[in-house]
Amino acid sequence: MADPVQELKKNAEKYAKLYWDTLLKDVIPFWTKNSPDYEHGGYFTCLTTEGKVFDTDKFIWLQAREVWMFSKLYNVITDEQVGKEKREEWLKLAKLGADFLRQHGSDENGAFYFSLERTGKPLIAPYNIFSDCFAAMAFAQYFKASHEEWSRALAVQTYENIEKRKSNPKGKWTKPIGETRSFKALSVPMIDINLSMEMKEAIPELDIEARVMKNIDEVFNDFSDPRGFFRECVSSDPKANDSFEGRVIDPGHSLEALWFIMDVANRRNRKDLVEKCCDRIIKTLEWGWDKEFGGIYYFLDEKGYPPQQLEWDQKLWWVHLETLVGLALGFQLTQRKDFAEWYQKLHDYTWKNFHDPKHGEFFGYLNRRGEVLLQLKGGKWKGFFHVPRALYLCHGIFNDIHNGK
Repeated sequence: MADPVQELKKNAEKYAKLYWDTLLKDVIPFWTKNSPDYEHGGYFTCLTTEGKVFDTDKFIWLQAREVWMFSKLYNVITDEQVGKEKREEWLKLAKLGADFLRQHGSDENGAFYFSLERTGKPLIAPYNIFSDCFAAMAFAQYFKASHEEWSRALAVQTYENIEKRKSNPKGKWTKPIGETRSFKALSVPMIDINLSMEMKEAIPELDIEARVMKNIDEVFNDFSDPRGFFRECVSSDPKANDSFEGRVIDPGHSLEALWFIMDVANRRNRKDLVEKCCDRIIKTLEWGWDKEFGGIYYFLDEKGYPPQQLEWDQKLWWVHLETLVGLALGFQLTQRKDFAEWYQKLHDYTWKNFHDPKHGEFFGYLNRRGEVLLQLKGGKWKGFFHVPRALYLCHGIFNDIHNGK
């Protein structure tokens, strides 16, 4: 039987080319052709299988993520690799969204709305800080690309506002009665780790070290289950933890958080923390993998009861793509056999079931059996972010493995 470690190393060049070609010839062209709104600014994200716009509302998460992605592509891919004309197109598209967000995205207090109608009029109030998180990322990366000082100032201001609001991320829009039962969510420290690293990469003079390490400590100390996965929500009240909210496990969030932390650990030469993340990735996959039909469940109940989320057994694009990043990075850093085996299994499932070779891009939602559930390439939650980010990162990892790095 072939050694899975050597097999993955042997195929590294093939995987690097697959990710690169899919990014440049498939995914990016799908969005550059169908997403820009040249009349009113920003982007259309509700796109059918073929790329037709089926709704014109604009969701701040996705507007900001698209600004970040086009800015990132401009910043990390060179003229020699793709040509000057293509890179300049990405910068222009980043500006299309950045200007729209600057003009329409936030209220008078600098808090970013959840959604706008096509021309920029607000539809849904700024009811949590996640719109702000992606806006800060977007403006920071756009500043690095454009050198427009206003975007740096807005990125830093938004980043500072997030820190002030983290303890109560939804503010007056919080639905639960806190005196009776209150939770904190894994998503807050998880996204702040990635946000802080992105801010530092684009604006090097920022001091983010204490904030990052505090978030990592919170993830491991407050959200860990002894069996190796992370809880999605936790409460200081043990009784509250034995409830729908307290028992919910989101394997995708856990796996994405772990590769964020593993990236931090690698940059700081913390091999102990890298191994700790790798061990938890494997345990989370063993817990969250559908042993009958394949793929990673969306939600589970930690005691095995029926989850409250009716979509619990769906297979989502971002869960699988972010996990591919974590497995590729973990394999590169450790050469572990279990990572090679899991990577191959997940790679095969993802490319077979999510990728659309006919029209390009990836489907977002599969049923439990792995069949396409929604015939869309973009919507209220799926945009130009998880797919191209994962393709770019996996390309870089496998290219390094092929070159012996």
